[in-house]
Amino acid sequence: MISNPFKLFFLLSLILSACSVEQENKVKNDVVETKIIKQAAIAIPDKYAAKVAEDILKLGGNAVDAAVATGFALAVTYIDAGNIGGGGFMMIYIDGKPYFLDYRETAPLAAHRDMYLDDDKNVIENASLIGAKAAGVPGTVAGFWKAHKRFGKLTWQQVIAPAIILAEQGFIPHKNLTEAIQSNFDWFGTSTNFQQYFGNVVAGQNFKQPELAETLRRISKDGAKDFYHGKTAELIVAQMKSAGGIISFEDLNQYKAVWREPLQAKWRDYQILSTPPPSSGGFGVIQLLKMKDYLAKEFESVEHNSPQYIHLVAEMEKRVFADRAEYLGDPAFVDIDMSELISDEYIKRRAAEVDPINISKLESVKPGLESPNTTHYSIIDGDGNAVSNTYTINWAFGTGVIVEGAGFLLNNEMDDFSVKPGVPNVFGVVGNTANEIQPGKRMLSSMSPTILIKDGQPKMVVGTPGGSTIFTSTFQTIINIIDFNMTPLQAVSATRFHHQLLPPDLITQSPSLPLVDQTIEKLNQRGYRVEPHSWEFGDVQVIWVDGDKIIPASDPRDRGVSKVFDVE
Repeated sequence: MISNPFKLFFLLSLILSACSVEQENKVKNDVVETKIIKQAAIAIPDKYAAKVAEDILKLGGNAVDAAVATGFALAVTYIDAGNIGGGGFMMIYIDGKPYFLDYRETAPLAAHRDMYLDDDKNVIENASLIGAKAAGVPGTVAGFWKAHKRFGKLTWQQVIAPAIILAEQGFIPHKNLTEAIQSNFDWFGTSTNFQQYFGNVVAGQNFKQPELAETLRRISKDGAKDFYHGKTAELIVAQMKSAGGIISFEDLNQYKAVWREPLQAKWRDYQILSTPPPSSGGFGVIQLLKMKDYLAKEFESVEHNSPQYIHLVAEMEKRVFADRAEYLGDPAFVDIDMSELISDEYIKRRAAEVDPINISKLESVKPGLESPNTTHYSIIDGDGNAVSNTYTINWAFGTGVIVEGAGFLLNNEMDDFSVKPGVPNVFGVVGNTANEIQPGKRMLSSMSPTILIKDGQPKMVVGTPGGSTIFTSTFQTIINIIDFNMTPLQAVSATRFHHQLLPPDLITQSPSLPLVDQTIEKLNQRGYRVEPHSWEFGDVQVIWVDGDKIIPASDPRDRGVSKVFDVE
């Protein structure tokens, strides 16, 4: 038996490609082939998935092949956020053209606006977070299938093979993962089967997931059909019935991943490609970048993460979150004038409302129109194609419910709806009726997989997890590199801060990399409260193309791997 999963992966790959290689050799006859060496780069939050992405690219796969293989591998080794039981967004730039794939979860058909409220119309504590009823209809498998079917070069079986091997033969869990698992036993308690499945995960000891391996084998054989119509669908519905959930066969049968027009905007010499609704992330990144330029005079000579810098950015963020709460939701259910929300005229007007000295009072920050856990990875292949992918099961380990017999966790994305207008969700974000629960609706997200294009080539591929902090962290990373001339590693390592309208005077900061005491003191004098964020927000994965150099970086706050390597 072959004990090394990556050796076995290469053996499987060679077998799968043997026929095509033989045929190719017949055509070439005596022609001497010239090998062209190119460079590819990855920034991925887990070493096992990073190795899978590298192997796929070296095998001749493109950025989409590597992205799909990485996503399935993370479902095995990055249990807290990697998934096939959640959903997400994939930003693709391939052959000089942008594409955006929405594989966000949807509300089950039996869902309704007041499903998490008691008889007095008060929110039932944790009802939208823990247990099977908190799960939206998963989209990851449909999304990966659709992306690969359109753009993949390798076979579907080749890109899933590494994940199957990792699930079957096991991997050594990182200390961060085992600590996260143990810290959530009390959170889920006895209301889910979380501890039953993950109670034996120990740092430094091999962990196998045979049920998940079988699920991945079925998906490898039958594609998305298995997950939404076959044996895996049967197991999901059985789990719903036994655990009090509401996802049905009809929900799974009807689910569709959707190609949408990427949100695009001109910013300086760059073309920004980011997420359209049902994400607020692209809108947030674009508004913040452009607003900063309209406030250029206020930012002159202002040092990075100084009290004045933090105040100005917080004032900008207030207005972005006010618009987010009022206008954004699933475009199939809500009319959104996105062209106006990211127009130069509108953003210039919003920038003019920023008070450069004082904290704006809440009543003065109105919507402007008149009328943890997630994971991200960035990939550039040898041909300059790029993928920025963010996917999620929402809060760490999602609902805490594992589909018995299938071995994967279900998301708790229903909490990303406005469970009750004006009442904050787990991330402290409020929403109104635009994001209320409706059957079949996609919940609003902050995920912001983003690509910056210059002269027709990707210059930056960036994204991060972090709930409501995602687009503020993405914005700060872009500005750190482009305006403050930081290296990618310096940019992702820097202290981050966050403000989201409510509470109006609260600035949160990186718990492990706090602001300096003098800055905190001066912000306090201005009337701000500066507190550590309730979790270590952000795990930024960025690739920056500086001239002819490709420079990736993984956030040191977690366990990511970034690397440049040669491909033929």
